[in-house]
Amino acid sequence: MYYFICCLAASDMLVSISNLIETLILILLRHAAIEYNEPMVKMMDNIVDTMILCSLVTSLSFLGAIAVDRYVTIFYALRYHSIITQCRVVSAITGIWLASMACSITFIVFSDSHIVILCLIGFFISMLLLMLGLYIHMFVLARKHSQIIMAQQKGVRRGFSPHQAVAKLRGAITLTMLLGIFFVCWGPFFLHLTLIVSCPKHPFCREYFKYFNITFVLMIFNSIIDPIIYAFRSRELRKTLKDIVLCCSQ
Repeated sequence: MYYFICCLAASDMLVSISNLIETLILILLRHAAIEYNEPMVKMMDNIVDTMILCSLVTSLSFLGAIAVDRYVTIFYALRYHSIITQCRVVSAITGIWLASMACSITFIVFSDSHIVILCLIGFFISMLLLMLGLYIHMFVLARKHSQIIMAQQKGVRRGFSPHQAVAKLRGAITLTMLLGIFFVCWGPFFLHLTLIVSCPKHPFCREYFKYFNITFVLMIFNSIIDPIIYAFRSRELRKTLKDIVLCCSQ
């Protein structure tokens, strides 16, 4: 799972990096540090948009991969290492990055095509349904384990590890937080795409398009808030950060 989380963090950074590149180019153009060249500016704009879309697709894909990994951990614990092998993980990571870059470039090249936009919306919805199904199943199991713990505390049943159930529930809650924040931050962007396809000339849609800057800020916010969740929801990361702070203070 940690390989997928690292890749998710890397995909979050793409949005920040793309925004940094765009801001730097605007500053250089404003101060005449570089000469305005329309083809060059358009090319840089396409590169920035490609990075943003690549971040979107990879984030969705790695959230799905993490959900599948957690599902296998909970329901196939004894076979986990035979199902989730290092070779399969590396292959999945490589495939996700390559497919995401190809999809992002295709989307930019054929950005005027509604078919491409519909494919992206369909991917978003399908990943949403997949992750919701997996997390609902995991939470049902966590609820059953909580009931078993309560029964154990009353002396009705023995032999179940409360710490194991708490760890599983805590992991599921953390991933659900990541998933919820992702869809809150990226949902307006997909609504933007949906309105482009369904009602581009409607007064309401035109008014919504004017607030795309807010949508972009939300996408950047997602890349900022995710690392905070990783740090404060993971005991190992909190301990590492504490050790680093103590070392620096000494």
